[in-house]
Amino acid sequence: MESIEQRLERIEFHQKLLLKIISESQYDFYRIVIENQLQEKDVEDFYKLCETLHKESEEQKADKFVFFSPLFKKFKEELHPKLDPEQVIQACLKQNIFPELMEILNKNLS
Repeated sequence: MESIEQRLERIEFHQKLLLKIISESQYDFYRIVIENQLQEKDVEDFYKLCETLHKESEEQKADKFVFFSPLFKKFKEELHPKLDPEQVIQACLKQNIFPELMEILNKNLS
């Protein structure tokens, strides 16, 4: 059970995101964060995961590696359990969050 302080921090974080949503309607990823009541740390962890996977994809491209299903598998395994991989990938593409990585991951959805 989360403490009142943790809950307040989450609410304040969501409020910041909502303000961004109001100014533009292209923030699908933030909407997913709010709908799933993720903590700020959860989102930071998501960005760290994406940074790691992006670096791995660049290394694999340099090695002429063309199959990225292991990256997709790692993404699914390490993604917050409240999040749906397909929904997150589509939202990130729309919001332009790690677009190159999300394009690679998107190819593994079909």
